[in-house]
Amino acid sequence: MSALPFPQWLLLAITLGGVALFAARRAVELHRLAYRDRLTGLPNRARFREAVRQAIVAQRRQGGRLAVVMLGLARFERVNEELGFAFGDRLLKAVAERIAGQRLRKGDLLARGSGDGFALLLPGADAARALAVAERIADVFELPLVLEGQTLDLSARFGIASWPEDANDADALLMRAEVAMVGARRTTASVLVYDPAIDAGSAHTLWLLSALRRALDQGELRLFLQPRIALANGALVGAEALVRWPHPTRGLVPPMRFIPGAEQTGLARQLTLWIFEAAVVEWPRLVALGLQRVSVSLGTRDLMDPELPARLDAILARHRVDARAICLEITERAFMDAPQRAEATLHALADAGFSLSIDEFGAGGASLADLVRLPVDELKIDPRFVIAMEHDIDHATIVRSAIDLAHNLGLRAVAEGVENAGVMRRLRALDCDEAQGDPIGSPVPAGEFAGFAARWPARHENSRSAVLH
Repeated sequence: MSALPFPQWLLLAITLGGVALFAARRAVELHRLAYRDRLTGLPNRARFREAVRQAIVAQRRQGGRLAVVMLGLARFERVNEELGFAFGDRLLKAVAERIAGQRLRKGDLLARGSGDGFALLLPGADAARALAVAERIADVFELPLVLEGQTLDLSARFGIASWPEDANDADALLMRAEVAMVGARRTTASVLVYDPAIDAGSAHTLWLLSALRRALDQGELRLFLQPRIALANGALVGAEALVRWPHPTRGLVPPMRFIPGAEQTGLARQLTLWIFEAAVVEWPRLVALGLQRVSVSLGTRDLMDPELPARLDAILARHRVDARAICLEITERAFMDAPQRAEATLHALADAGFSLSIDEFGAGGASLADLVRLPVDELKIDPRFVIAMEHDIDHATIVRSAIDLAHNLGLRAVAEGVENAGVMRRLRALDCDEAQGDPIGSPVPAGEFAGFAARWPARHENSRSAVLH
């Protein structure tokens, strides 16, 4: 007796059902990855921020309150330096377990922040209860932690902020808790409750950072580009990507007003990724103008992020741009803050194909040994030396030595902060490779760069820019 044929419609239904189930599971997994810290399994900063927002809505309905506690480990970078990054990662997992075991109430939320940071959301709690929780966890840190045969004496600094007393919204609340934690790091206190007196300018700073977060979310920021030329022939070869913030009511906010504050918070990474992606989006138009690369600066927090190479690679893949189009700039100071972690990140970035530059070279105290082992492609001389070289022989000597050092190591020498044609001529005589500064061009909106390039005399073989002679 022959078997009945399998109905095609049933086969199709089973197939489509399997595809739908796979898609649903995939969506759940992607959501989990987006809101979970891979190392500790805790909610990440994005999930914590969303939870604080939801908790404020709930407490507002109930007429309640809540508190946020920010925690940062002290001297954690020494662990990385002396015992390695893998050990440091295992230590962070152990710290997460230690905090989670401290009799947190149902509804309290522990999350992993950035670097060595953790955060606690305490719904229904006032500052007094938050202080008691923080002090209880601080006491636990007085006990040595034994990990893989190593006995470690750990300590932590805590910052506390409360809603509605200290802030009206989630972003301001998180920032005020971070301000309190930074204040605790600067004192002998292990726990500090937010007080505007911590920083005379904290109210304005917090407004600024809260507004900056909204600017990032709502697309208010603008990409500007500063041109760079080859000194040998005046050709336009590169541009530095810079961010500008035209605030809708306060006008143009100078970068020095918001970037330093961002670098003290989790906004620093968001800002770097915004600038990077904006530069990548602009790259097809820049390469059509003959540019060889566009430069993007990285900060200390970026170099501490082991996920940075993957994040940047994902942006490149999304826009189909090769890593060789981007030169990533780091300052000596950023490298010296945590040299081993920074070196590991830089090698990963170099392996991914990025060109690397040491910015503000000569001012950060890096040794020649540090420089030799880093996979860099150029030295960008500190503008303070370039600016003064025309009338200060010592600064001129430093610039000449930096150019010679770069060439002896097979690197490009770039002068930043060129102010006049006389300095341009001296740099050219010293065989400096490239330069940027006001005589070449000030930063312009990305959309206007093509117009600048069309007007740049060095793009035409039969003309020379007056600044080169």
